[in-house]
Amino acid sequence: MVQARLSTLGLADIAAKLDGGARLSLDDGVRLFACPDLHALGWLANREREKRHGGLTFYNYNLRLEATNVCVATCLFCSFSRLKPGDAQAYTMTLDQVLDKLRQRAHQPLTEVHVVNGLHPDLPFDYYLDLLRGLKAIRPGIHLKCFTAVEIAFFSELYKMSDEEVLRQLMAAGLDSLPGGGAEVFSERVRRKICHDKADADRYLSIHRIAHGLGMRSNVTMLYGHIETMEERVDHMLRARALQDETCGFQAFIPLAFHPDNNQMEKLPAPSASDTLRVHAVSRLMLDNFPHIKAFWIATGVDVAQISLWYGVDDLDGTVQEEKIYHMAGARTPEILTTQRIRALIRNAGRLPVERDTLYNVVTPPDAA
Repeated sequence: MVQARLSTLGLADIAAKLDGGARLSLDDGVRLFACPDLHALGWLANREREKRHGGLTFYNYNLRLEATNVCVATCLFCSFSRLKPGDAQAYTMTLDQVLDKLRQRAHQPLTEVHVVNGLHPDLPFDYYLDLLRGLKAIRPGIHLKCFTAVEIAFFSELYKMSDEEVLRQLMAAGLDSLPGGGAEVFSERVRRKICHDKADADRYLSIHRIAHGLGMRSNVTMLYGHIETMEERVDHMLRARALQDETCGFQAFIPLAFHPDNNQMEKLPAPSASDTLRVHAVSRLMLDNFPHIKAFWIATGVDVAQISLWYGVDDLDGTVQEEKIYHMAGARTPEILTTQRIRALIRNAGRLPVERDTLYNVVTPPDAA
């Protein structure tokens, strides 16, 4: 019955490619986005997900910090940044204030601190080095996933260093891996309109290539649901897939839903739940060399993140705790999910929760979760 439905939808050849381990093309990806039967698409994506992970679903015990929202970039979709110190709602934490966020959680068995900031033009490089050193001094075993490729490019230009030298100095201070933020959509057309004054797609990918060469792992994101076309979504995935072929350094692909509140693109509607499920499903089908597809529940909403576990997703991020970027854009999701709540969400979706660390080493196996 399923095969007949796929044939009716014109997807039988794509299903055959997947059966044979053949790669999907740009045209295949566009056809998947155009498929009117979301459940058939989910069936295909779930089959690929279960080939890799069965019913396992991963999460981690993490803390998200944004030390400053002062940012020289003028991304139209951003509700978080403020152009200069002193602007309404602009803030920059002192190092002690940042470190206190970790000190106050001495009782929590955190395994990761995730730091993303605005592009502040006045902070010295030592601010970031001391931030990393300070976090490691408080908890030496913590994994520091900090600074997007866009931030690395900004540091390179501001402090007159190569991208590799910036990364090497940050690693010496305690940096363990890079987050995937700042990718937006790799299309030059889209970037020229919505984020023209920050690192372009080639620079973003180059910095991840360098990081992988230095032994670090990273993720890659895609901001969807604004002015991008289906072709541009698939092209974004293919460019990420090509770099993964080269380096094998990416761990997860993370679609991020555009939120329109409080920014210069507020006249656009937010992506629907069905579009969110479709993006995650197509990601799983196109990105055959990515171990994990992550639903960032802050962006998708908790309920849709749960459903996505049957649409190709095998990771729900983590506890998060301090996220500001999406909440300043009007996100109505909680700012924190406890590990107990995450496990319950996963179980209630019919999946098996597995606590992981940043590098996907198992912390709490499913039978003990």
